[in-house]
Amino acid sequence: MKNPVKFIIVSTFIILISISCSNEQKENTEIQKAGNWAEKLGFPKGKKVVILHADDVGMCEEANIATFQQLETNVIQSAAGMPPCPKFEEFIDWAKAHPDEDLGLHLTLTSEWKTYRWHSVTDTTEVPGLIDPEGKMWRDVPNVVTHASAEEVEKEVRAQIEKSISLGYRPDHIDTHMGTLFAHPAYVKAFFKVAEEYKIPANVIDLSDSLVVAKFKAAGYPINDEVISLVANYSLPKIDNFTSAPNAKTYDEKIQGFKDLIKSLQPGITEIIFHPSVESENLKNITNSWQQRVWEAKMFSDPDLISFFEQEEIIFTNWKEIMERFNKVPK
Repeated sequence: MKNPVKFIIVSTFIILISISCSNEQKENTEIQKAGNWAEKLGFPKGKKVVILHADDVGMCEEANIATFQQLETNVIQSAAGMPPCPKFEEFIDWAKAHPDEDLGLHLTLTSEWKTYRWHSVTDTTEVPGLIDPEGKMWRDVPNVVTHASAEEVEKEVRAQIEKSISLGYRPDHIDTHMGTLFAHPAYVKAFFKVAEEYKIPANVIDLSDSLVVAKFKAAGYPINDEVISLVANYSLPKIDNFTSAPNAKTYDEKIQGFKDLIKSLQPGITEIIFHPSVESENLKNITNSWQQRVWEAKMFSDPDLISFFEQEEIIFTNWKEIMERFNKVPK
């Protein structure tokens, strides 16, 4: 897998995390679908169905505090914890105490911060391709693709799921930190294999529409015929779109940018990710994106945004409901 061509291709992949809001909105409005996944699962035709999903739970105390508060007040629908991280067990304890919430695993193969870092759940000697010279996971996706085999990736993904189960919580869904599990076709294959084996839905986007394929290729996804075939044959539910809360220079711009994003969505199921955290000196020492994260902890309780969702007639869902609806659909 140590192919420089693959490295060049995947080096653009991380761009997905910071897609330009204006480009995202333009692409969203171009995607027209019939028989989208919302309709397949019995949601009203022509409606925008949204999952507001908190990523990076368990990464630090600040992320846990913010996310738990958002879930308890029902302003978001879903969240996922990072199994290798320091506060993951706190996330699991909360999940066990709140069985009605939709809580999954943010399967983690990178450790991106300068000083706040973690290593694999698997013994590092068993997955050397996932480990950098500092004994931690690689900081970026290209280095994972360059060094880690699909076998190592699958072993670590299984270990992270088993860690959650061993702690007493079976996750409602699984997704991928920094998009790493979609960074190589062999990783995609391993990801889907594990999801289907455990019968835990992954955040898989339907690629039957060529415009959707073009959109995610432009965002840096290395989508080829093999990936399209893997998605087509994936046996668990899919979603129609995936995006992230846009960054902004001010809180008011953050709110407006999110409104613009919602307006641009086409009917179907869209998962929107964000990274809520409460403000602290520790958070500021961890990441220079702290301000965006603090705003994302605040914005979904903002009466202005709540009223906007009502005006737009947004239907909210989560992976628990998606699986419940999917299991009722005649196969």
